[in-house]
Amino acid sequence: MDKFQILPHLAALTGAYALALPIGWDREREERSAGLRTFPIVALASCGFIQAAEQLMANSPDGTARIVQGIITGIGFIGGGAILKHGAMVKGTATAASLWATGAIGAAVGLGVYDVAVAIALFTFLTLKVITPLENNVPVDDDSPANKDSRVNKDPSS
Repeated sequence: MDKFQILPHLAALTGAYALALPIGWDREREERSAGLRTFPIVALASCGFIQAAEQLMANSPDGTARIVQGIITGIGFIGGGAILKHGAMVKGTATAASLWATGAIGAAVGLGVYDVAVAIALFTFLTLKVITPLENNVPVDDDSPANKDSRVNKDPSS
């Protein structure tokens, strides 16, 4: 067993980084709390955790599952930091969900499931680019409870 096989690992890490870059670029352009640096690093780290444990967990599907579970939990914690509440309004949920998806991209690349990684990257990027403009054009019901709450709880200084 050759313990120093850097080229396959570099290829996987580079792939995870590259797949997350467009998502980070979009979040950076939209001036979100996480952006061009955060998203590729999340994918890189997720892939790295899988790659680093690959030889140790080769005969232990349960061990690999625990590593993936830890990644999912950790990314959820990071994503939670992107969600901000301002009165009745909550911001950052798309960024948090995108961070979680980016962690899944890195984990999928690390596990060698490249088609899943590409699909997650593509769907995440398209959701941010195509659905967001549509979402901004959805008519809002002024009598909805959410709108009434936001008028009542609105901070006069904002």
